[in-house]
Amino acid sequence: MGGGGPQRASDRASLRRTNLGLVLRLLHDAGPRPRIQIAADTGLPKATVTHLVAELMERGLVREGEAERQGSIGRPSRTVEIDGRSLCGLGVEINVDYLSLIALDLRGEVVAEQHTPFDVRGSCAGTVLDRMAGTIRHTCDTLRARGTRPAGVTVAAPGVIETGSGVVSYAPNIGWRDVAVVTGLRDRLGAGGPAVLLENDAKLGAVAEYAVAAAADIHDLIYVTGETGVGGGIISDGRLLRGAAGFAGEIGHMPLDPGGETCVCGRSGCWETMVGLSALLRGAAAPDDPVRDPTVDLVQRLAELRRRADEGDHATLVSLERIADGLALGAGLLADVLNPRAVVLGGYFVHFGDHLIDRVRAEFARRVMAPDAGGCEVMLSTLGFSAAARGGAHLALDRVFQDPAGVADAALT
Repeated sequence: MGGGGPQRASDRASLRRTNLGLVLRLLHDAGPRPRIQIAADTGLPKATVTHLVAELMERGLVREGEAERQGSIGRPSRTVEIDGRSLCGLGVEINVDYLSLIALDLRGEVVAEQHTPFDVRGSCAGTVLDRMAGTIRHTCDTLRARGTRPAGVTVAAPGVIETGSGVVSYAPNIGWRDVAVVTGLRDRLGAGGPAVLLENDAKLGAVAEYAVAAAADIHDLIYVTGETGVGGGIISDGRLLRGAAGFAGEIGHMPLDPGGETCVCGRSGCWETMVGLSALLRGAAAPDDPVRDPTVDLVQRLAELRRRADEGDHATLVSLERIADGLALGAGLLADVLNPRAVVLGGYFVHFGDHLIDRVRAEFARRVMAPDAGGCEVMLSTLGFSAAARGGAHLALDRVFQDPAGVADAALT
């Protein structure tokens, strides 16, 4: 049998949810606009837009903005804009020697931030999850006291991630295998805790970088982050590239120097053995140098290395030159395969940007096969070590744009 018939309640609810998200996403991406312009941009009837905006206002997701005149005559119309105060998304990053948290409101503004030096590699997974849960709980309580409700939290972790089950399958740099992060956090946060997601840290870094790059009309990029290891995230035509099984972006373990250093993954000459933080430290400092002490805050250690580089310390500068050459080698291969508009260098690379970037760009241009490097530019991140946590917060907020009413109502409970 075919044909129409009355629209079912479930269909109407789904359509309403889609349209609410459509309006909210438009205001987030394109900025404030009058209701009549929202109708024109979305193709929805004006009366429908009026009802949708009223519902979004009732839930504190949008608000009236400035008056804007349409044409040369008639009364000015009030614009509608995102109201960022009611909901936020949390991103929490697990790294080798620190935990960090960032909360972003719907406007993308930071409403909470915390960076805690912590020996993750030297601690059991349960201890790490205990600390994370405590930080999340304290942040949520503080935000609720200000009238801001958490829509969800995304954990950014290194290594191979099973997003569906919420498990870190293999993260050699922190010594984790088959750690059930999502279940562990849900149990610790209890029934009233926010929804929890898990994603690879470099992929989330790419999400955060794209939020910046899209404003410059860049919709294809590769994000390369330098931490203890090296991770990557790929944005293609504005979408995060996950691959068939979700493992796309494991660029740190490309075998670029088969006769080189042994990697934590067990192979030799992986890219991260050439350009990861450990490679910089090995070349720049003796084993007993304080900059190689993982119990010292990473930012302090990088500041000391930066001071040495600025003062012309030979070992530090030679090590940075090797890092630059290694970066150009790997980035050039990626550009040949993927032809991005930009390669964005993040993590510790940013701290030494002016010592690295000219040499990387010159070698990169020489290595890429396409003329003019295929239109690709090597850039330094403006987000630094906050990228993964920021990307996590953006991903947590994506639930709001998919189902504004449902997520807003759930956050009240």
